[in-house]
Amino acid sequence: MTRPYISVLVDTYNHERFIEEALVSVLEQDVADAEREVIAVDDGSTDRTAEIVGKFAPRVRLIRKKNGGQASAFNAGIPECAGEIIAFLDGDDWWAPGKLRAVADALASDDEIGLVGHGITEVFADGRRHTELLRDTPRFRLTSRAGAEALRLRKSFLGTSRMTCRARVLREIGPVPETLRFQADEYLFTLAGLFADVLILRDALTFYRLHDANFFQFTDGNAESIRRKGRVLEALAEALRAELTRKSVDRDITEIVVGWVQNEADRELLLADGGMPWKTVRTELNTFRVTHPNASTAHWIFKCAALLPACVLPPRMYYSWIRQFATNSLYRKSREKWLPFLQPGHVDRYRGQGT
Repeated sequence: MTRPYISVLVDTYNHERFIEEALVSVLEQDVADAEREVIAVDDGSTDRTAEIVGKFAPRVRLIRKKNGGQASAFNAGIPECAGEIIAFLDGDDWWAPGKLRAVADALASDDEIGLVGHGITEVFADGRRHTELLRDTPRFRLTSRAGAEALRLRKSFLGTSRMTCRARVLREIGPVPETLRFQADEYLFTLAGLFADVLILRDALTFYRLHDANFFQFTDGNAESIRRKGRVLEALAEALRAELTRKSVDRDITEIVVGWVQNEADRELLLADGGMPWKTVRTELNTFRVTHPNASTAHWIFKCAALLPACVLPPRMYYSWIRQFATNSLYRKSREKWLPFLQPGHVDRYRGQGT
């Protein structure tokens, strides 16, 4: 089995606290320097990120550009990659040992595979770690309804620091719309499924850091941040619809993929800006239907009952009410006893403390 030459593309912006750990995790992979190149695209950082990356020269090549977001960073970096495959890494994440060898071997094993993802460990600021591993449907393609449904619920295994793609597939996709200041990875991994099989390895090979500067983690409920995410998701839905239509993809497949992205956008914008109560009900029912396809009758009855206030309350008030319930210890204990919370059937989850 001949292993392909690998390009590692690191996109980074104001990651001075994290970029060194990210690059060390790449350079310590069990792949010789002669078998890989490392390119870091600094998207206009205003801190010491570029200076820190520069210390790794010549093993890491630095590209500096004006700030424009993730899509513009990808568009600047991908054409510079000489590898047959390109492995992506965000500058605030890091890889587990053996990551590059595992994904390279997977791609070398079968020419029909064009995109490889894998399990992930989320790392919180307080040291907690949550690991998610795929339980089923590790291989699919976006050329059938089943493939579209598989992608819809397995996106978390295909984000930037998880995805490795054949360069020829990325050339087929072309430039990423630069309106996608983030979520550019989703544009790439969605369209990659049109040109080749997607394979998800079970092992957790990326450590995904959750911190106060994550562009798409808004645990503080900041309305402007939530609104920004919603608008970018709307732009992603529009861009995917246009490209899938241009490629004459079956309408059912397009609606499964784009409809889910739009549903995510609707939820964020309801949280940030409010809207009509009926839209909250529609969005929440669709979310429950997709994420829990095998929910029991009892769970459906409970869900519908919980949505009754949404029929009359403004969305922001309803979601505030839901958050209060979700954090109430008595409510959580009662649910666990009488109607346990549903867990995704395709994922194994493990929790623990970091070392």
